[in-house]
Amino acid sequence: MLPKSALIWQLCVVYFLAMFAIVARAESPYRFFTWNVTYGDIYPLGVRQQGILINGQFPGPDIYSVTNDNLIINVHNSLPEPFLISWNGVQQRRNSYEDGVYGTTCPIPPGKNFTYILQVKDQIGSYFYFPSVGFQKAAGGFGGIRILSRPLIPVPFPEPAGDFTVLIGDWYKANHNKLKAVLDRGHRLPSPDGILINGHGSNGASFTVEQGKTYRFRISNVGLQHSLNFRIQGHKMKLVEVEGTHTIQTTYSSLDVHVGQSYSVLVTMDQPPQDFYIAVSTRFTNKVLTSAGTLHYSNPARPVSGPVPGGPTTQIDWSLNQARSIRTNLTASGPRPNPQGSYHYGLINISRTIKLESSAGQVNGKQRYAVNSVSFIPADTPLKLADYFKIGGVFRVGSIQDQPTGGNIYLDTSVMGADFRGFIEIVFQNHENIVQSWHIDGYNFWVVGMNGGVWTPASRNEYNLRDAVSRCTTQVYPKSWTAIYVALDNVGMWNVRSEFWARQYLGQQFYLRVYSPVESIRDEYPIPKNALLCGRAKGKHTRSL
Repeated sequence: MLPKSALIWQLCVVYFLAMFAIVARAESPYRFFTWNVTYGDIYPLGVRQQGILINGQFPGPDIYSVTNDNLIINVHNSLPEPFLISWNGVQQRRNSYEDGVYGTTCPIPPGKNFTYILQVKDQIGSYFYFPSVGFQKAAGGFGGIRILSRPLIPVPFPEPAGDFTVLIGDWYKANHNKLKAVLDRGHRLPSPDGILINGHGSNGASFTVEQGKTYRFRISNVGLQHSLNFRIQGHKMKLVEVEGTHTIQTTYSSLDVHVGQSYSVLVTMDQPPQDFYIAVSTRFTNKVLTSAGTLHYSNPARPVSGPVPGGPTTQIDWSLNQARSIRTNLTASGPRPNPQGSYHYGLINISRTIKLESSAGQVNGKQRYAVNSVSFIPADTPLKLADYFKIGGVFRVGSIQDQPTGGNIYLDTSVMGADFRGFIEIVFQNHENIVQSWHIDGYNFWVVGMNGGVWTPASRNEYNLRDAVSRCTTQVYPKSWTAIYVALDNVGMWNVRSEFWARQYLGQQFYLRVYSPVESIRDEYPIPKNALLCGRAKGKHTRSL
């Protein structure tokens, strides 16, 4: 007979092995991607251009995943310049090191590679990726991301017959380096030359369907500055998901998609067998740019004919009313098996109100854009690395104020501090005559209100505190405000930016440092072992392999 102590030890070993087996079985799946980023000739608007290709593709390949999957994406930079990819809408829970913007991550040097290790933790929905360095977004390098629900989690609509990624955006014929040079000289960009649908100009993109079946279209505006209206000739669209939130299933004949936003719609092929236009056109512009693709019924069909159906053009109220009609489906499950409406955001006390006011002007004779009078300039070292290695002089927390200053635009590396687990209100105030689009990395937020004029505390009486849509990118209409609620449950250094890429490049962004004094791996993952080190972090050490 074994001694009691030995028996206890054996039982402990058996228990440990059993628990290890359970954990191993429960570990989320891994999906591996290898991408080679190159320049190549593309002809989206009928003229040869230098485009950014991923594995020879423009746009790049879709990322298919399921909630909680681990994505291992090995990116080889075969460009003659640094390159960096960001994942628009992927929250990078506790992991801002993988966010892929210069404030958190060193760019991949020419001829080198970097492996992103990220998890789509507790997320579903439609998103996209894009190059975030300089003005490379104007050359391509973008693609769709879809995160499907786990098999056991019910989805509030039947499985569609097909699932299409639709990447729409404005486009320039000029090389992206020439566009960047225009901005560097302190000038504004001219208007774009056209609209692309999945990398094609008019009559290039086609989607084949079968009569009587229902399909899902995941629509993302990956462009540089213009809000776009999306519509399918002769067909209605049922909205079912917005950036990870199942919505009340409202039917629309056309849908405004602002820069950086993503929507999922269901479309039933209930028309006679023929081809139909898929039309995309600019909103709120003097000159309306339009592009058309084809919805092709697979059975013998007549080709598309007649003019491309028109859409709304400059009507602000039409778009505002549509935005207010987009609400959360409170009875649907999200990435976890509980209703989305079980989190009662409207009953939580606000710990802080931040008001962000955009502005445009000249600094030292050059065009700049600002938030609360601060026009962001990149530091010589990614801010997250400077924070981790405690490198002084790179940035100062509090270099941007919670409220507009009313002063002239000035340059600084603007970082705003925020407490982990705070619940805050952010008001975007737009005094300009354009529709703006704002994005926050690392978070979804509730869009609780939007209206014309200047926001005041009395504006809270208009808030939707029950079923506001939760998303990561919101529009702000001309001479108007938009208010959001954010639960700061994700430690890290997070980019808050205009999605108008020229404005972002010329300073209309800052970083939100969500900080926990505990500095525990429970709240934030350690720096990745393979993290690239540049600037004043060069020569430092991450962690032992």
